[in-house]
Amino acid sequence: MEDTVDYTLDLFSDPDLWGNESFSFNASAANTSFVPVMPPAINKSINLILVIVITITMVSMGCTMEVVKIKDHLLKPKGVSIALISQYGVMPLAAFCLAKAFKLTEIPAIIVLICGCCPGGTMSNILALAVQGDMNLSIVMTSCSTLLALGMMPLLLYIYSQGYANLQDLVPYMDIMKSLAMIIVPCGIGILLNYYKPQYSKIVTRSGIILLLLAVVVVCALVTVGIGGSILSVLAPRLMAVGSLMPLIGYSFGYIISSLFRLTHKERRTVAMETGCQNVQLCVTILKLAFPQELMGPLFLFPFVFGVLQIIEAVVLIVLFRSHQYFTRNKKETYKPTETEEKPEKSSDVAV
Repeated sequence: MEDTVDYTLDLFSDPDLWGNESFSFNASAANTSFVPVMPPAINKSINLILVIVITITMVSMGCTMEVVKIKDHLLKPKGVSIALISQYGVMPLAAFCLAKAFKLTEIPAIIVLICGCCPGGTMSNILALAVQGDMNLSIVMTSCSTLLALGMMPLLLYIYSQGYANLQDLVPYMDIMKSLAMIIVPCGIGILLNYYKPQYSKIVTRSGIILLLLAVVVVCALVTVGIGGSILSVLAPRLMAVGSLMPLIGYSFGYIISSLFRLTHKERRTVAMETGCQNVQLCVTILKLAFPQELMGPLFLFPFVFGVLQIIEAVVLIVLFRSHQYFTRNKKETYKPTETEEKPEKSSDVAV
């Protein structure tokens, strides 16, 4: 435990990682080191809230899944296959490259990799709707990426952790798999609810989104009470830079890859939103439950910041798309050519 505490102190006091002395934590006058560890009661409360929230949000996600639509896309898997290649190909690789480019140390690198390897979430369905995407493909892609996460996420973490000397020893693969297995059951409950009681699906989905937003506020408040100003370590410059670039890379390459495979424009926009938007509540739950808080500190909150950056960048893209659509439509209406009809010559007017 002492080695873990010392490592955590070194993590938070490393100016090369944060790039700003305001995020460093120094020893007190009594030579006692400050480690940002929350009181047990607050820590257990946050764990309980996260478990409840991830359960309800996964039930609400399951309520958006329809067995018939999933079956139809699986019978014609081109769109889903390309979307999954983008999801589990682009984002983990982008996370690894950015972690290397910004020279993140082990713990921040784990956080970034987990964010990159996570499946899509319900927010991606909302964003796909906003860009007038293929909603069936969006829902099926979210469903498949969530189910595949049980195997793909530990595999990708194992592969990319080889790029760091000590990272593979820090990743608790079994605990991550337990956290992922925890989401399968509520997701299945949501699918069954949508199949047998579809009239309740919208209510559950809306409740899940509202609860998620409330939980973000409550958890951040509890962490602030528990560890005070050290919560600002989540806003470290290098982490913020990585968090800003990852969604942009996902949105861009999701659209480019689907364009190369000649998907329709609706499908391209859908794949772009699904690729760049990750399941942040799952990221937070894994980081909080699978890792000891002495090692992770307040950095388990970084996915919330990452989620906000995802939404901001997506909103910019949605506004650009809507503006392009609006001006293109107006241009077509303004410059619409007039059709002239030629009157046929009467036979009586023709000279004999």
